[in-house]
Amino acid sequence: MALSAEQKQEKVAKILRTDKHLFIAIEERLSALTGKKGVIENVLEENEEVIAKHLEALGLRRDARARAVYNSLISKVKADDYKMFECLGRPDFQAVEQCQKIAEIAKRVAVPPKGFFLKLDKAKELLRKNPPAQVMKFLGYDSVDRMLDKEDLFEVYSALRFVEGSEWLNAVFFKQYEKLAPGDFEEREVQVRALGQVWDQAAQSFARKKWHNISHLKEMGVVFIIPITLGIPGELLRMVSLLLHYLHEIPFYSEMFRASAKHPRTFSRDLVSLLRGDVLQERREEKGKSTWLVVQRYLAKDDENDWRLFVPRINPEALHWSRAETDLPRVGQASKELPDELMFWSRLGWAGDFFRDESGVDVLVSFNLVDTVMSLVKQREMVKYLYHHQEALWNKIFVEYFGREELERFSKKYLLQGYFTL
Repeated sequence: MALSAEQKQEKVAKILRTDKHLFIAIEERLSALTGKKGVIENVLEENEEVIAKHLEALGLRRDARARAVYNSLISKVKADDYKMFECLGRPDFQAVEQCQKIAEIAKRVAVPPKGFFLKLDKAKELLRKNPPAQVMKFLGYDSVDRMLDKEDLFEVYSALRFVEGSEWLNAVFFKQYEKLAPGDFEEREVQVRALGQVWDQAAQSFARKKWHNISHLKEMGVVFIIPITLGIPGELLRMVSLLLHYLHEIPFYSEMFRASAKHPRTFSRDLVSLLRGDVLQERREEKGKSTWLVVQRYLAKDDENDWRLFVPRINPEALHWSRAETDLPRVGQASKELPDELMFWSRLGWAGDFFRDESGVDVLVSFNLVDTVMSLVKQREMVKYLYHHQEALWNKIFVEYFGREELERFSKKYLLQGYFTL
């Protein structure tokens, strides 16, 4: 039975976990601003078309049970991961050279531009002023200069994240960032690094806590891989997706650093805010207008009932993921089969729908690649992820009214403020 316009609004609001009256008010406001009518209906219709197409590709009917859909998506990730593994020559995730090769492939696909990053001499100076005692002890040095003479600076900075304690990092080392100036930054290439095997043991707990072995440092312009295997299905697909994501995220923040450098008096404050991932703390309302948040991290990871998850917002993280999903098929371009297989996930991040479970209860299933991969990681614990899909759907709604270029412009213009009104 076809849904009425109001029922479609209610359904999208339910997917987003947003009050339906608030959601209807948002649509009325955006429609009045843009002159566009029926946008939410069109989004839901497109979602239905996308879901139907992908269910067919999975060999499922539209009335399939939630568990069948969920399990088929999980199986698809496993199958694509295996095909990518074969396509890339069955890489050994514990071999530095082979991890570096994977990183270089991702870099060639994403093609990150030059960025605005902390000068290498300044980075060394910060280490000299506050020597990282645990890193030095681990490597067997009693002098920062001797360490810097022998070790790769990007590796040392990467190791700060998993060797030094968070208390020292935040209270001592990162406090130095509060005195950085635009002149402490320079233009240079984004780096990708597979860390040397010396770090294996030190990084084990870090990687297992985060359930992946990829991370990055925005201020240094580096993405790094810890060459270990976590023994989890979908490992290579997760690695490559994260690499692509970070290779889009770093240029985004580089542009923010560059823009902040035009205002030297507030540069360090803005830099620290960006690196912390600050978000708006208090509600902002303006009568007759719609308030939208700009949320630069996934709040649901910490608290799925955070008040900011129930109001309209745009999310740069979802923007980076959408680009990674578009890039993904190109990773296997040497194979005739893999690119077509990975096209399944392209532009799918915002899609999801309710499916009945065995008891007849509606269950929301995300078709988002990252949600599916992370659900696979936690499959034994029956943890299902949805929040990447929901953030991407908010972005999708904004794009349908204002366009993709405006989504990126608003993300950058209002990121530090944390909100804007329409």
